[in-house]
Amino acid sequence: MDFTIRAVRPEEYEALGELTAGTYLTDGLLKYGAEDSYLHVLRDTARRARESEVLVAEDGDGRLLGGVTFATGATPWADIAVEGEAEFRMLVVSREARGRGVGEALVRACIERARALPGCRRIVLSTDASMVSAHRIYERLGFVRTPDRDWEPIPDHRLRTYALEF
Repeated sequence: MDFTIRAVRPEEYEALGELTAGTYLTDGLLKYGAEDSYLHVLRDTARRARESEVLVAEDGDGRLLGGVTFATGATPWADIAVEGEAEFRMLVVSREARGRGVGEALVRACIERARALPGCRRIVLSTDASMVSAHRIYERLGFVRTPDRDWEPIPDHRLRTYALEF
């Protein structure tokens, strides 16, 4: 592994916010494209870091390769996680770093954090149906589909959910 996973630093907030927003845009994950109101949320790494835990993958030259937001259940950054669960969101990997295990390493870091939380029974996530390569990572790591928890953050944009029991 030619990268490390660590907490985001304040001087990286803007860069990670742009990577996150840019990835969602170029991967077609925003229903309204560049006009989508969710873009400001994706860019606001400072707020995410204040209210949850934000992790990054960094290469040996200090370049950000990806990031993820980790939250405990029933907190502001938990979309579906309830008490006794953890959740990760906004998992992104730069185009040039894809295929190098960055996404899987970020997911594994979230799993480790969730397992270390007293009383945490599972980790959950929501994902777009189009993110087939991400689904393969989740399933390889033991996550199972939880269709009863699938939801729509906005009308006609259904997200799939997965969970990993501890």
